[in-house]
Formats: sequence, C-alpha cells, structure tokens
Amino acid sequence: MCHQMALEQESKAKEKASQSTPTSGGSSPAVQVPNAGGSSIGHMREANVPIIWVLGGPGCGKGTQCEKIVAKYNFSHFSTGDLLRDEVGSGSEKGKELQDMMKQGILVPNETVLKLLEAAMVKALNGTVGYLIDGYPREPAQGPEFEKFIAPVDIVLYFECSNETLVARIMKRAAQSATVRADDNEETLKTRIATFRENTEKILVQYPSQLRRINAERAPEEIFADVEKAIDELLASKKK
Repeated sequence: MCHQMALEQESKAKEKASQSTPTSGGSSPAVQVPNAGGSSIGHMREANVPIIWVLGGPGCGKGTQCEKIVAKYNFSHFSTGDLLRDEVGSGSEKGKELQDMMKQGILVPNETVLKLLEAAMVKALNGTVGYLIDGYPREPAQGPEFEKFIAPVDIVLYFECSNETLVARIMKRAAQSATVRADDNEETLKTRIATFRENTEKILVQYPSQLRRINAERAPEEIFADVEKAIDELLASKKK
C-alpha cells in the first residue's frame, strides 16, 4: 500500500476514534494503527508526547542546540537532513534521486520526508520523553500535514541569523570537514538560503502561540539558556 493510502486510512481511524470517545468517565484504549511493518502501535496523538520543531537557516547552529537538548532532556532527535542523507547513503534508487535534488538545492517531496519522519517517530514511541524534529517543516503546507497525520506540534524553536552569519558559518564548516556535503558549496548555499527565507515566515505565521524566536547570533551557552526556558515551560504545561 502506498504511503498516501496509509495516511488516508490513519486519518479515518482518527476520525472514527474521535466520534467514539466517551465525553466523561474512564478512558478509551489507544487507537491502534498499522506501521510500515504491519504491526500495531499506540497512536502518538493519544500518547501526548511533547513535540518540538526546530527551525533555522543552514549554519544557524540548531544542530549544536539539539545536542544540548538531547543531553539534558533525553528527547528523541530526528533531523530531516540526516534522514535524507541516510537514504542517499543506502545507495537505493530513491537515494540517488534525493542526492540529485540536494545538489541542486531543490526541496524533497513532502511525502518522502513525512514517511521518513513517521517511521523514525514510530520506532521511538514506546520509550521516548519527547520528539525533537530538526529542519521540519520546510514549506507552509508541510506543518499542517504533519499535524493531521501524526500529532500537533507543541512549540516551534526558530533560531534567527543573518544571511552573512549563515554563509560564514557553513563555509567554515565545509573547510574544516574531511567529508564535504553535496549541498555545501557557494552556489547551492544561495539557493538554500533564498528558499529558506521565502518559506520560513509563511510557516511561522501559522503557529503564533507555539513560536519561540531565539537570537542565534550569540554564544551557544547564551542561546541554550533561552532554549531551556522554552522547554521547561512546555514540560511543566504537559504535567498539568
């Protein structure tokens, strides 16, 4: 069954469960939906696990901040870039297609990204404290699709940097790396940043109450202090 059909079935299952949930007294069992392997999992929406989207331009330092978050809060960290590069590294036909897109700075189809994210989140569901989704959504339509088929986002961490800072940081990273990424070159950088700027504000305006803007021009420790405040508030609200 194709991924789109699976998503449609999951959506119907959610709607049916919503209609049958009692309004008072007791609790209904978690909705069971099939994963890619055919087994059943507890519905992530029912699990009420904290979900954080982490956004920022290439070189903004969100990778460093995600490491700090995982170390302190024990969240499950999923980078859409890493998931895509893992697929490229597998040598599959899909991986070759993705590699060509990445070299050109073209956004990968959302169905592919969402499928990779869904599989990673399902795998970690039973033991995770929370989800840290790094680099998603990348365009306005992706957020609503994620929330419809997986679960609502709790907060959106947006690390703000100037274009000059982004270029300087990423070129420094490329110069110091033994393995140069396909998308770490001047021409592709311009495309990536332009695409990022075009889409990001359209994404952020959809989530005014969840949005946390963070100045990422500072030292990592200063940035993380703001990150801690946002996450501590989120976890406290989940316990109420």
